[in-house]
Amino acid sequence: MTARGPKANYKLGRQIAPYLYLSPSLIVVGLLMLLPMAMVIAYSFQESAVLRPDTSFAGFRHYRAIFGDEVFWASLWHTLYFTVASVVMHMAIGLAFALMLNSDRISPMLRSVLRVLYILPWLFTQVIIAVIWRLMLDPNGVVNSILVDLGIIGSKVAWFSSVETALHAVTFANIWAGYPLFMVSLLAGLQGIPKDLYEAADIDGATGPQKLVFITIPQLMPIIVSISLLDFIWTMQVFPLIWLTTGGGPIYATEVLSTYTYKLAFSQYNLAQAAASAVTILLISIGLTLFYIRHQKAR
Repeated sequence: MTARGPKANYKLGRQIAPYLYLSPSLIVVGLLMLLPMAMVIAYSFQESAVLRPDTSFAGFRHYRAIFGDEVFWASLWHTLYFTVASVVMHMAIGLAFALMLNSDRISPMLRSVLRVLYILPWLFTQVIIAVIWRLMLDPNGVVNSILVDLGIIGSKVAWFSSVETALHAVTFANIWAGYPLFMVSLLAGLQGIPKDLYEAADIDGATGPQKLVFITIPQLMPIIVSISLLDFIWTMQVFPLIWLTTGGGPIYATEVLSTYTYKLAFSQYNLAQAAASAVTILLISIGLTLFYIRHQKAR
């Protein structure tokens, strides 16, 4: 066997060096993400997990159990409604505010003030947002007082305690909390659109709505799609806001996949079924993430 020469050793070192630099991060990711994910997947196929360890193979019994649970399908529908409504309104409000902040019709001083005011929801954690909206939407809160004084409602409404209004109320709170992401991203996109396009449209006699539809939105479409996919993934996994406002109630009216899984694990102590539910959420998230990556590569 021939000994390696200095040149061969140098070349091998150059090939290995990047992996050595990455190894600390890869170890941390493996311990904090990949290992827990693998354990949860394993738990979902065991008869019972953690509390009463029974490693005998259960097959897909836990998956059949949650798919046969009406509460699971209700939580899936609530998650879909909560997520789609939030993303659509985040995009609409974010685009409207971005257009306002990019308009020359508003003075620079007023734009600066509005920029600070509009980005305020981004400064609060979900816990603080939950507390704020619980106080505001309390039967004796400021929202009910204003609506009663204006004659819009005849009596005070328990927004978070009513089956008819709870899901809409918590969705409204999440909309308020999340639109700044779209606003900031779209504002940056607006400032990157060449002015020549608008000048050419003015020469052709295009109106404001026509310039919005045929210039602004097409130029912003890559940003809109990317941010919408990311927002969809993040919103689908929202837990603190819902847990601290309604706890998934009343009568499962605001139960979403995250609260459903939490209750399986820490209220019913059925950790194997909770693992199956968590794996289901993971598969949905992976599917959306792959779609996002594919879209980014297509760009």
